[in-house]
Amino acid sequence: MAASTRSQVISLYKMMLKESSRFPSYNYRTYALRRVRDAFRANREVEDPKAVERLMDEGEQMLALIQRQVKIKNEFQSETDRLSCWQGIMGNKTMKRRGMLLY
Repeated sequence: MAASTRSQVISLYKMMLKESSRFPSYNYRTYALRRVRDAFRANREVEDPKAVERLMDEGEQMLALIQRQVKIKNEFQSETDRLSCWQGIMGNKTMKRRGMLLY
């Protein structure tokens, strides 16, 4: 593997790990980190330039998927945090009287 390709692979690996660690949920976070590490370990010995290029493309697509999922999970997490904050302030009975949804 060429030095520039090696640095691109390492850069992609680090970005995927960094993005995976941003999941708010412990289970999602550990699963994503484990999958990234396992995928890179499994393909560690690949030397064929075409195969490396294909794997890089797949990795970039997976990075984009992780980024989208992290964004969605963070938005959902903040929504539930806001509701639980209101529950703490107003109490469940007051929220039910006002017609607010409880999860």
